[in-house]
Amino acid sequence: MTSQSHRAVIMGLGYIGGADQVSGDALGQLVVDLDGTHIDALANHPRVDVVAGSSRDLGRRERFTERTGIGTYADWREMLEQEKPDIVGVATYTPVHKEMTVACARQGVRAILCEKPIANTVADGQDMVDACDEAGSLLAINHNRRYNPNYRRLRDHIAAGGLGELTSVTAQWSSGRLGNVGTHVFDAIRCVTGRRVEAVSGTLDLAGKPDCRGPAFQDPGGWGVMRLEGGLMTTVDASDYACVPMVIGFNGTEGRATTGGEEVRIEYWDGRSEEWPSPRAQATSMDVAVVEIVDWLEGTAPFPYPAVEAVETLEAIAGFHLSHARSGSWVDLPLKGEDRNHVVNSG
Repeated sequence: MTSQSHRAVIMGLGYIGGADQVSGDALGQLVVDLDGTHIDALANHPRVDVVAGSSRDLGRRERFTERTGIGTYADWREMLEQEKPDIVGVATYTPVHKEMTVACARQGVRAILCEKPIANTVADGQDMVDACDEAGSLLAINHNRRYNPNYRRLRDHIAAGGLGELTSVTAQWSSGRLGNVGTHVFDAIRCVTGRRVEAVSGTLDLAGKPDCRGPAFQDPGGWGVMRLEGGLMTTVDASDYACVPMVIGFNGTEGRATTGGEEVRIEYWDGRSEEWPSPRAQATSMDVAVVEIVDWLEGTAPFPYPAVEAVETLEAIAGFHLSHARSGSWVDLPLKGEDRNHVVNSG
């Protein structure tokens, strides 16, 4: 380690935190399919030194140390106290994001890379943002499409009028889970359009699909409409047992862009088309996030993703739940009063 290195630790050594395939098996997912993991993205940066990880699970701790040679703690609080990190990856279940993030900020951690969704209530998410702002800490949320060069390129293309005037947005995916999957889609729409959601009308899919994270979590899909700033309407089709690919469509007066994963296809109404291949061969989106965190730490560039926008994404998800409880009535955002404490139990 050089004098310029930034000390990093990871809270949560499972699937995305520690690249633990045993944890991935429990979810029915492969680590190699991820657009980066906390351990790999942090370890890949030449000026980041990953010094420890924490997990309540002994097996995860043992497998992490066997793979990486890095020591672990059973108690994340002890790890914070002993290691005094500059960067913390929070890769745990959503209900503990607030406790960990606020503790990091209060103990002087300079940058926190937290998993999505930011929290399980809008109020908790805003508390995280406020605590980090007060401490002068950076809070970065791992909505990975935010760090994907294709999504940023599409954002700039649309802002420059490349699709003409936007007329609508469409979103569909097959796994339901508005909290864990919809958070990526809604945040990608916020990123690409640059428009906040102003109102939601939604219906939840209560088919009862078991949550892959266990019976303690219930994260239904659903259907609905979101009204974005400027009156831009977005339709959402995300039932629990659908058999459709993930597609986000941005429709304009001069063409249409479709994406969902890492590639982008553009069809112009004059017959032209473009294909933008996945940029992952150059770097994962999490690699990009860590590079930009380090740039912020070293004062060479501002961080491009305000964490408050992750709170706004969570508001849209909570809006679906609240609208369903009100027979599909429109729910205006930002949420107010007790609605800000509505729990999105997404795991």
